[in-house]
Amino acid sequence: MRNVKSKTKKGVSVSKKIRIIMICFFIALLLLIIRLGFIQFVQGADLREQMYNQLIRSDLIKPKRGSIYDSTGKVLATSAQVDTISINPSDFVVKNGSKIDEEETKALKEKVSKAFSDIFELDYDETLEKVSSDSTYAYIAKKVEKDKVDKLKEWMNEEKIYNGINIDEDTKRYYPYENLASSLIGFCGSDNDGREGIEAAWDDILAGVPR
Repeated sequence: MRNVKSKTKKGVSVSKKIRIIMICFFIALLLLIIRLGFIQFVQGADLREQMYNQLIRSDLIKPKRGSIYDSTGKVLATSAQVDTISINPSDFVVKNGSKIDEEETKALKEKVSKAFSDIFELDYDETLEKVSSDSTYAYIAKKVEKDKVDKLKEWMNEEKIYNGINIDEDTKRYYPYENLASSLIGFCGSDNDGREGIEAAWDDILAGVPR
């Protein structure tokens, strides 16, 4: 009789444990469903807006500036493709689960800043300040030649760092004969707008139409 009672008590004890586990499981599942519902229906609109602000950046695509020729057809001023490097500082974050790893994030920002300063010959402290800023967008280098962009791409592939670094097409003005007739031809500003001479007088035609 004692063995039967002992087995009965053990059976009841196991049954209670199973019920408690099942109750805890359903409570956890219910809380998860409530949390998902709160995120989707209450916070959904704000989260979508934050995502769009991080992923979408609206920029005008500047056209390639027209060339200037002399009467014999020689090129006096022309534009060539270069690139502009910009960043999204908020993307330089290392997470450990759902939390930000402060040390790893700091090391990543320092590594990125060091690469930028070496490749583009920039001041390291100023570059680190940009990379560590709270802004959503910042310029690193404008009108960069292909060889430096290739170095950046090579570094990105080696370090497997892609997020937060933008390489956008741009154009740079070149004068094949340098200072020859420079007062007549004029020059362009950093935004490829004509400042003097023919560059300024015919700016509307040379500039093209942004898209």
